[in-house]
Amino acid sequence: MTRVDGRVERGEQTRRLILRRAADIASVEGLEGLSIGRLAAELDVSKSGVFAHFGSKEELQLATVRAAAKIFVDTVVTPAFREPVGLPRLRALCEGWLDYSERRTFPGGCFFAAVQPEFSSRPGRVRDSIAEAGEKWTALIREAAVQSGLEDPDQLAFEVVAFLEAANVQAVLHDFPGAYDRARVAVRERLTRVEGAAE
Repeated sequence: MTRVDGRVERGEQTRRLILRRAADIASVEGLEGLSIGRLAAELDVSKSGVFAHFGSKEELQLATVRAAAKIFVDTVVTPAFREPVGLPRLRALCEGWLDYSERRTFPGGCFFAAVQPEFSSRPGRVRDSIAEAGEKWTALIREAAVQSGLEDPDQLAFEVVAFLEAANVQAVLHDFPGAYDRARVAVRERLTRVEGAAE
């Protein structure tokens, strides 16, 4: 039986706690709103302890993006992949995304919708990490469309992602209470249309 060093486990727990708080802050204030000093103060840990986990603001930002991506996968993607390949999975991915944003898995709505504009025109590792997460999500939607036998999966993925992101913006920025329901109707009608054309 392998014995786990208690200090290592405590260190990992602290790291997870820091990153969860960092993701919550970034979903509201952006990744530039993160600082080692702020996280240390909010979580009542030493600055040196936080710094030891990340070493720089950029590394903290990158780790936060990775942590947010894992939460997204656990919340949206993994449950959807329990559904059969094809339209059931595609619908589950869309509904999972809407639930993730509507239920405020992150307080600012979708984490990636919050941080994308901040880094969209700023080359570098953080931008690349954010872009990669978005590309993987679109690729999942596209692949589900391909597996459903739908024509023009690229166009479908573009439209579906646009519906989801619009719901997040309307709800978070404009405080529009019906945004998620309207997105559900839009996605359902779009998939019904392509499903009919495929038959």
